[in-house]
Parts: sequence; structure tokens; C-alpha cells
Amino acid sequence: MEAYLVKKTLSQIPVLILLVVAISTAAPAQNPSTLALNGVVRTDSDSAIGQTLPAALTALPEADTLIFINSRRILNEAAPRLMPEKDLANMRKTFAEMKQFAGVDPSNVDYIVVAVRFRKPTAELTFMPPEFMAVASGDFSADSLIALARMASEGKLRDEKYGAKTLGLMTIDPIAKEAEKNPILKSFSEVAIVPINANTIAVGSTAYLKAAIDAEEGNKRISSESLNSLLRDPSALISIAGSPLTSFGKTFGLLGTEANARAPRCDSKFGDFYAALTMDASNFMVRGALNADNPDTAKIINSLINGLLRQAASSVPDPAAQSLFKALSITPQENEVVLRADVPQQMVLDIIKEHMKPKKKAEDSSVVPATKEPPAKKRAVRRRSRRSSKP
Repeated sequence: MEAYLVKKTLSQIPVLILLVVAISTAAPAQNPSTLALNGVVRTDSDSAIGQTLPAALTALPEADTLIFINSRRILNEAAPRLMPEKDLANMRKTFAEMKQFAGVDPSNVDYIVVAVRFRKPTAELTFMPPEFMAVASGDFSADSLIALARMASEGKLRDEKYGAKTLGLMTIDPIAKEAEKNPILKSFSEVAIVPINANTIAVGSTAYLKAAIDAEEGNKRISSESLNSLLRDPSALISIAGSPLTSFGKTFGLLGTEANARAPRCDSKFGDFYAALTMDASNFMVRGALNADNPDTAKIINSLINGLLRQAASSVPDPAAQSLFKALSITPQENEVVLRADVPQQMVLDIIKEHMKPKKKAEDSSVVPATKEPPAKKRAVRRRSRRSSKP
């Protein structure tokens, strides 16, 4: 029975992560705010969190794409204002069960970071798939979660010592079987889990988790430039930053291989991007930026994007969609193309409610009621006269 409860509790974690992301896309707030110089709103209640986040994230390993989820703020501030009472009660009940059996309350998780890194080709010159890692930190015991994962795996989690840490490794049998036919899947056939420190746990590709252990000890940590890009607004509910063209060049050998380094022919940040969702008392605010390498290219890209948006807006008849298009502001600023959009929270909630309405009426109106045909008249049958039947 205990093993079943542990499995049930651990299986809810991915669902809760998706819930956190979903809530972050439509979460109102009522905090006083001030406008920063770059147009990003920062709330007073988040200033302390914003100051501690960079220090906590500097121990991450190198990454080419990063997603930051402010789970504590989403679950404690946004969810109660957005979710119906029944759903909110069910969520809190689930949290209580997880606290009882796993020792972790998701509402006390400070943040979740999803990191992706791309690798240079090896000497075999084959395509190297990216490596993934998810890191969660908060008010919980990382060692206790590892013990519960070990119990739920029923012996499938095996240990591997790396430095001062012990990783738990598990082979994903269906992917491992497919990897026999397609070697590219081999790196996805195994997942690892490890406690980075007392209250931080990581799960993902084995090699990437080993890099996280090295980074915790001070080796090959993430660059300050990557963190500054990700945390332009530390109070954001969710933000993402990445370098897609650099990742492409690394994966396909433009920067050399693991054995033979090659100097880049074009040292440019073109394509690096940032996007975030934040909020104030009345609006949802989307902020984004795309590095265009130079001001001229930024103006060209801006002209292209705005032209495409005008074309798209003219072909969409829906008034709500038209309002969203009008809220978008895309402008060139030095080497970047900057996106800003302030959308009233009531407009977003109205759109959500409209999509959540049952479609029963629409379905009923589309069905043409069947017309009843008048019953066919029975043909009169004349009985033979008894007289006529006599000889």
C-alpha cells in the first residue's frame, strides 16, 4: 500500500509542473508596482526573491537554452485568484497528500529551471542529440525525495558514484529498445536523478547531471551573460532565453568537435532571444527581445515582422484576436528587436471563459432535427366472401 501511495504521489509531480506553467500564462496580480527603465514591471513583494535568485542559479552548469518557472509565486499568488474554488481545493488536497507521503509541498518550491545544452560532435562525426535537465529547489529534503523515488522504482533505480554524490540511474526500456534500431535515441534511453544539495534536486540526462555536480563544486558554471538574459525581470512568472544559432553551430561542427576545436568564423549573437510573462494589477505583460547583431538588421527584421502581423490581423475577423494584435508593439532598439504587449487581464479571462464554455449549444444548433415522415397508409385488404369460397 505504501509503495502504491509513493508511486501515486510521484506521478503527480509532472502534472503539477504542467499546472504551474498553465497558470503562469493567465495569472492576475494585485501588487503595487513600479516601472523599470526597460519597461518591465517589478513588484515590491518580489524584490527579495529577485535578489536571491541570481546567487542560487549561478551554480548551474553551462546551458544553451533556459526556462525559469517561479513556481512559488504562481501557486501561492496566482492560482488562488485564477482557479475555481473546487479546483483550488482539489489542488491543495493533492499538495497535502504529497506533503504527507513525499515530504514536499509544491507551494514551497522556490523555482524550477529547465536547462538544455547542445554538444559538439565526437570523433565519429555523428549527430549529438541535446541533453536536458530539470532542477527544483525549495523547502524540502532532496535526500528524502531520492529515497522515495528509489522505493517507487521497485529496484530499477541503480546507483552510480560520481565524486561525492550518488546518482540514481534508470533505463527507459521502450526507448532503449527503439535505440537498438535508431542510435540517436540512445541518449534518451536513460534518466538520472541526484540531490545537488540539501534542498535542490535535479533530474535529466546522466552526463548533464554530472556537469551539474561539477558546477556545484565550482567548475564550468553557467555564464553571467546567460543568467542576465534569463533574469531580465526576476519577478516574471516564467521566462525563457536561448541561443539557437549558436546551438546549431555547436551541434553541426561549425565550432569544431570535442577533439578538434575550430575558431568561429562569425562571432555573433544573432538569434539569441528572451521572452517572459509578467503582470501588474490590471494587465498581463509579455516582454521579449531578439538579438539582430546590428541596428540595420534590427530595422529590417522589425519591418518584416510588422508587415506579417498586419497581414495576419487583416485576415482574422475575431474581435478578441484583433484586440490582441493591436496590443502588440514591436520596435527596433539598437541591436535588438523588442516585443511589448500589455493585455488587460479581464480580456484574457473572458477569452479563457469563452473557450471553457460547454459546446453543447453549438452542437445542438448544428444538428438538423430529423423530420418525421407520416406513417404509410395501410393497404386495405378485402376478405374473401365465404360464399365465393363454396363450390
